[in-house]
Parts: sequence; C-alpha cells; structure tokens
Amino acid sequence: MGQKKMNKSATDVVLVSGARTPYGRFGGVLRDVESVDLGGHAIRGVLDKVNVPGSEVDELYYGFSIISEPVQDGKGDVPDRRALLKAGLPAETVSMAINKACCSSLVAAHMGARALKTGEAEVVIAAGADNMGRAPLIISAGVRSGIRIGHVVAHDTLFELGYKDFNPVSVDAGQVALEYGVSREEQDQWALRSQQRYAAAEAAGKVKDELISIEIPQAKGPALVFDKDECPRPDTTLERLAKLRTVYGSPTITAGNAPGLDAGATALLFMTRKKAEAMGLPVMATLRSAAMLTMQPNYIAVVPAPTIEKALKLADVTLDDIDLIEINEAFAAMPLVSSKVLAKTYYNGDAKKLEEIREKINVNGGCIACGHPVGASGARILMTLALELKRRGGGLGVCSICGGLAQGASAVIEVD
Repeated sequence: MGQKKMNKSATDVVLVSGARTPYGRFGGVLRDVESVDLGGHAIRGVLDKVNVPGSEVDELYYGFSIISEPVQDGKGDVPDRRALLKAGLPAETVSMAINKACCSSLVAAHMGARALKTGEAEVVIAAGADNMGRAPLIISAGVRSGIRIGHVVAHDTLFELGYKDFNPVSVDAGQVALEYGVSREEQDQWALRSQQRYAAAEAAGKVKDELISIEIPQAKGPALVFDKDECPRPDTTLERLAKLRTVYGSPTITAGNAPGLDAGATALLFMTRKKAEAMGLPVMATLRSAAMLTMQPNYIAVVPAPTIEKALKLADVTLDDIDLIEINEAFAAMPLVSSKVLAKTYYNGDAKKLEEIREKINVNGGCIACGHPVGASGARILMTLALELKRRGGGLGVCSICGGLAQGASAVIEVD
C-alpha cells in the first residue's frame, strides 16, 4: 500500500457503487438487445446495489460510441435520456450524452465530478454502453438528394474501425508499437497474460463483484439469465496467437492481441462525501483527480501515459505512490507502449522499473479477455481498480484509457 494519505473533506467526490452487465461477444447472447436497454439495466443495477432511489440522482452522464448507438434500428437519438427512463429514473432527471469513443464513460465520470465539485449536484451517475454487433450499415449521403441511376453504397461503420482521412486504429497502434520497440511477440504475450489473469480472477470470485445479471427474452421458453462474461478465451495459447494474421494492414495487431467488438454497459454512482455520510453509505473510493489529454492522432498507443502523468500531477502524487494501474487494452500495444513511456518519464527508462510498472497493470486481466464495449470500458476500469484496491486493504490507483485519434482520459482514486 502506498505511503501517501490525503485529507478527507465533506466536498470530496466519492464512489459508492459500481455495476456492469456481463459483456457479450459480437453477434452473441446480447445480439438483439439495444445498447440503451443495456445502459438502463446498469443504471438501475448500480442504484439497487446500495438501495438508493432514483429520485436521489441529480444528473446522469452517459458515454457511448457514435459507431454503434445513434442509428440502431432508426431510434438512436438522446441515448442518455432513453437509458435513464428505461432505468425508471424520474423524468425530471437531467442527463447528458458524451461521445469520446472509448474514453466516453470515464469522461462521464469526470463531468459528473465537476458537477459535484461546483455544488450543482450531490448525486450523479456516470454510465456507458455499447452493442457493437448492432452497428448499422449506412448508405451513401447522396441518396437523400437523389441518385438518378446506379448502385447505392452501404458503409460498414465497424470495418477497420477507422476515420475518414486517417489510418485504421490498428494500423496506428501497430506502427507506434514498433516505433517504441514493442514487438508482435510481446503483444501476443500480453494478450495471453490478460486471458490468464482474468481466468484467475474469475476463479477467485473477483469478477462477480462487478456483475449484475440480465435476462434475455427467448423466442421459446423462459428468458436466458446472462450472468457471466461471454468474451474470455481460456483456451488461448502463444502458439495459437502466433498463427493469427494481422488485421487491416497493421504490422502487429491481430484478433488475438485485441479485444472483440463487444456489447455491455457499466454504471458508477458518485456523491459528495457529505451526502454519502448522510445516507449512511460506505465509500468504495475517493476520486482524487480526473484528466483529459490529446496528442497527434496516430499516437493512440502512447496517450494513456501522459494522461496518467497529468492526473497524477493534479492529485499531487507520483508514480511511486501508486499501488495499482489499469490501462485499457484497446490493443495489447496500449499498456506495453504506455508503460515504456512512464518508465522513461519517471525512471529514465530503467528496465527493472519498467517491469515493476507492468506488474501493477491490469492485475486481473483486461478487456482483451473480459470484452470491450467501447462506451462502457472507461467506467469499468475505474470500478475494477477500486474493487481490487479494496481487496488489498486500500491504497492509491490510477486508470487510463485511449480513444480514437489519440484522445486520453484518466483518473486517480484512493481507497481506505
């Protein structure tokens, strides 16, 4: 446990509950469930865990990805509003939707913390959801203005996970990994580590602390109770990973050292410390800082590191004070590259220190194993971090996540 202790204040932003649905594979158990239904379920679940009525919630901040949400089934507007109503929150609850790709739900926590700090709210929910398997095919814009003759082209919003005029993210991540001396073999090894550590955490009962089950209606018979992540691949081996082809022209990224295109939702309940004490609720963690940062658009594998540095500075701590780190595994390249950047910044690139940093990262595996519904993952890593620090008797932790075109979001938390 880190040595640095921080003073407590009635105005501190504290986490009192966290919950997520099990994450489903592309085209899997959750294929017919809209992401706002997943989001609504997580929002309801995070309140029910601590018996807080929806009427206590002042504001909801809701993360999502433009890839999979806005035009699902032609009913995609205001996902935040729809999710909160599905969760049974009062119609008067204020909400905001946030689209910052994978960063979205961690930025939602950041925005909620701002509202608590300014006194505009006492209770907020930060949530996020996506069902990437329901991402739409979009026909060409010219159809609306009139195509007199010829084929209508449909665009797959998931293909290459790229952006107009920019590389696919897998290409950027792979190229930058090689630039920083991180090989394909190292990325495969990290992917195997993620699977193995997740499997150990699940066997130890740790994963279930995060989960709320969800019932999936079936065409015939009773509803299916979905209560376990569908994404892990426990049969993963280095030999199998090595045989996989790289994707979309990336030099190192494969389907094995990257997460899938997944489905699920996460929600976090934050309050001021004063409000939590008045309601008699135990504190999971205190949010000591939150930060956002951006870089040149191809440096998506690097951006978690300087975002962590910014959050640590805001919290007035150093990397030496940190007990655990969560870096989202958008690809295995992210924690591997970012840890090298952190080792260079704080320790002159010392190899022993680099290994010490990596041993603190994603100790229960990451989204290569558990899944990566992009709108939900930022909130998930904060919750995972808080729960593991609590199991270890407390301490300081930092989490960070990258988003498309090198956006970053990060947070420092303290657990007693």
